[in-house]
Amino acid sequence: MKISNSIPYLILLIMTSCAQPKVAEPVVYTYVEEPHSYAKPNNAFITHLNLDITVNFETEVISGKATYDIKNNNSTQIILDSKNLDIEAVTADGKETEFSLGAKDKLLGQPLTVTIDKNTKQIAIVYKTTKATEALQWLKAQQTADKTHPFLFTQGQAILTRTWIPIQDSPQIRLTYDANVKVPKGLMAVMSAENPKEKTEDGQYHFKMKQPIPAYLIALAVGNFEYKAISDRTGVYAEKSMLTKVHDEFSDMENMVSAAEALYGDYAWEQFDVIVLPPSFPFGGMENPRLTFATPTVIAGDKSLTSLVAHELAHSWSGNLVTNATWNDFWLNEGFTVYFEMRIMEALYGKERADMLALISRQDLDEELAQLKDTPDATKLKLNLKGKNPDDGMNSIAYDKGYLFLRTLEETVGRDKFDAFLKQYFKAHAFSTMTTETFLTYLKTNLLEKNQVTFNADEWIYQPGVPENQAVITSDKFKIVEHILEEFLTTDKIDKDLTKEWTSQEWVHFIRNFPATMTTDQMQELDTTFNFTNATNSYIQMVWYEQVLNHDYHGKNVDKKIEQFLTTVGRRWYVETIFKAFKRNDRVDDALKIYEKSRPNYHSVTANTIDALLGFEPEVEEEVLIK
Repeated sequence: MKISNSIPYLILLIMTSCAQPKVAEPVVYTYVEEPHSYAKPNNAFITHLNLDITVNFETEVISGKATYDIKNNNSTQIILDSKNLDIEAVTADGKETEFSLGAKDKLLGQPLTVTIDKNTKQIAIVYKTTKATEALQWLKAQQTADKTHPFLFTQGQAILTRTWIPIQDSPQIRLTYDANVKVPKGLMAVMSAENPKEKTEDGQYHFKMKQPIPAYLIALAVGNFEYKAISDRTGVYAEKSMLTKVHDEFSDMENMVSAAEALYGDYAWEQFDVIVLPPSFPFGGMENPRLTFATPTVIAGDKSLTSLVAHELAHSWSGNLVTNATWNDFWLNEGFTVYFEMRIMEALYGKERADMLALISRQDLDEELAQLKDTPDATKLKLNLKGKNPDDGMNSIAYDKGYLFLRTLEETVGRDKFDAFLKQYFKAHAFSTMTTETFLTYLKTNLLEKNQVTFNADEWIYQPGVPENQAVITSDKFKIVEHILEEFLTTDKIDKDLTKEWTSQEWVHFIRNFPATMTTDQMQELDTTFNFTNATNSYIQMVWYEQVLNHDYHGKNVDKKIEQFLTTVGRRWYVETIFKAFKRNDRVDDALKIYEKSRPNYHSVTANTIDALLGFEPEVEEEVLIK
């Protein structure tokens, strides 16, 4: 966000103040055009939210009031985003004011236009959520780990915060917030803010987020969970039956924060905690500031999947501190974060571990490029998502092509110079938003021209595919894995002793590289030897079940295990991978039978993706009218 004052005009006012009445200095706000928000922040924008809400599990409704401090550039209205909300009343500076809801858009919802005047300092909106609210997932007790209490969590990214709070839902509009949240007694509430460590007796909780954040990072979770500290500034929330396992799995969190700070400067959010949510959470993790939301699928028992925590921690710099201005610039969040994640993992666990992760990232990119071969524009880093769901850009291009671009830059200019550049980049743009074009200018001025380096950054960003000058990623351990797989394919024999020290990444690489010519007998032999069908590591389960479908293998009751996996895990990446395998192998009817059972357990983010993949049309619930 840029705010520029008209200095010459101010001088003129001072010089002529004796002859004329004082006139308020005009203030100019500069925001870029936003295709996924109705807000017009160059006219008026929100700066602080006071949220006062009640969470009702019986009706599955959040109700209350959102009060905003606003900045106004002589506008007579302020526009917010609202989707499937029941708007009951609106006031401006405490007095009732006119408001209107515009035409509905299936993706964007409705513009909520509030009448103000040039002196209005505050607006307040009384509202309720509805059954159609997409950000919220209400879970029954049996859908949780302990199966004793209900659970609620929100997921705002990319444009779903508007479905549980009327707000200017653009990543370039940053605001601070405080909140009063009332929940049923016996439950705890936490937010992306300063959080309690114990339950209150009356179910009343108070929160404060003093650093300005975009709306998509406002988050809430309510349930029967507990807190356990790892260090003075790190800790975990989880249901009681999982708390010790989660604490052990994430015990390196303080080391991760220290490693990140050593790379790119001080952690700006005071506290870094993680809450492990029920398995329906649609993502691996969500980088809500101060409190990362995480899937239980990363609890493997051996810390082998904790690169996810490093990834969400890295977002504390790339994404939360310096934020993509629009979802067309999403690679600025995720490409930087994957790069930073790899550097944290290298610092803590060594270069070989980081190289394995990086090579898997490279393989993911190759798969994505192959799937998008008919839509090459979708393989550009800078996207044009106007009229499309921002989720369409949340794929391996943003993450893994973005990472490869930055790694190639590092190898071109040298690590020391690249680290100094990134550290300064985060410091210079802290708590602001970034467009691709602004970043490119900053890159050329402060890294390339400064060091007299020629680099085809424009080609990387604005052209499809991957340029020829790309970092070559190798892994000696993966070469060993490939050799062992080749030996098995030749002899049908495998020595278990050679694999007993393998990490999750080595197993994933082994399974993902099964050739199309592998026989069902060979699949059976591997399953008998390693019991992949009953693996407890969710990542290994996912890649194995994909290969099961690719090779038409039906041993060890694996079909039932796949159905069980899809009906208990809601992580979008995992379930989408498996449902894609069903579709790719002409088993859509089988997939739909499972999906009809599993869909009620999925968050809307996952359900919307699988609906489109399988051509599933859910029954439309009766619409709640907006007043």
